[in-house]
Amino acid sequence: MPAPQCASCHAARAALRRPRSGQALCGACFCAAFEAEVLHTVLAGRLLPPGAVVAVGASGGKDSTVLAHVLRELAPRLGVSLRLVAVDEGIGGYRDAALAAVRRQAARWDLPLTVVAYADLFGGWTMDAVARSTAGSGRSRACCTFCGVLRRRALEEGARLVGATHIVTGHNADDMAETVLMNFLRGDAGRLARGGGLGSRGEGGALPRCRPLQLASQKEVVLYAHFRRLDYFSEECVYAPEAFRGHARHLLKLLEAARPSAALDLVHSAERLALAPAARPPPPGACSRCGALASRALCQACALLDGLQRGRPRLAIGKGRGGRDEEGSSGPPPPPPSDPGTSARASLRGWEGDGRDRSPPTPQKLGAGTPGSEGGGAGGLNWV
Repeated sequence: MPAPQCASCHAARAALRRPRSGQALCGACFCAAFEAEVLHTVLAGRLLPPGAVVAVGASGGKDSTVLAHVLRELAPRLGVSLRLVAVDEGIGGYRDAALAAVRRQAARWDLPLTVVAYADLFGGWTMDAVARSTAGSGRSRACCTFCGVLRRRALEEGARLVGATHIVTGHNADDMAETVLMNFLRGDAGRLARGGGLGSRGEGGALPRCRPLQLASQKEVVLYAHFRRLDYFSEECVYAPEAFRGHARHLLKLLEAARPSAALDLVHSAERLALAPAARPPPPGACSRCGALASRALCQACALLDGLQRGRPRLAIGKGRGGRDEEGSSGPPPPPPSDPGTSARASLRGWEGDGRDRSPPTPQKLGAGTPGSEGGGAGGLNWV
């Protein structure tokens, strides 16, 4: 059966039906509609004020690539300037290829790029070193937890380094729906309470963050990249298969098979969620070590690094037996990362919880250069 005419321009043949609306559009009209919807999200949510210097978290994957391309197209209308900030987590055989894709994008779009590395920020610790440290602790599946917390801190430091006033990330509706499911399945009331909206306003001195693609489905992000012929990296992170998020993703696909709007419904549900007063988390304070926003004595990044430094990485995630917070427990000194070097080991000692004034690495220590996997191809474009 031949494809019908585009429902928008009525001139070209339609190339797809939009997954949610069923509207038949040609590639050009779909891309224009996608960009208009992102523009509406930004303007209606007042996410990026005119004059903002925006740090785009660039991983090289499809989501951040589409986000950077769309914002570049919309920047003159929004009155903002863009900076690409990429994070090198230190994952051998994976991150180098992704960073190469980011560098190609920066050169093609003439956007400034800065690369910050875990090894420089966190005293020699890379994700490969973290994975080795957690291998015998029963927490090997928590690599994505470590990486997510440290990457958030690294992106914040990189954004400050380039003088950004706002941070944007490429999370789409599917990503956010998976996060909502994960928080429900874990009974994490604190994250559920903070999970609504299109971002955060920048409490406690943190830079404001937003997710302009939060209302766009993963399928449409892939379709946009396909029709715009964008160059992106699509390999899955080597640590992703063991992540808990994979179970939430599988559950979401089952839900979408029965209800196509399930992902967006979950996102909107999180926006409207109201917790009972007894379940609401206490107001956040400041981390006693680095000053970042924290719900306990140490922020997540400092707690995880403290656990790694003590050789007890499992204690940095959650509570100990009987609900006792163990992030400050003492323990035998750990082995350092496999071979980060003497200077890196000396820097890492700044994260020890021995009561002395230990400040985290400053932005001046960040490595600069000239953002898990966002895999997903442009397959499945046949007419249905």
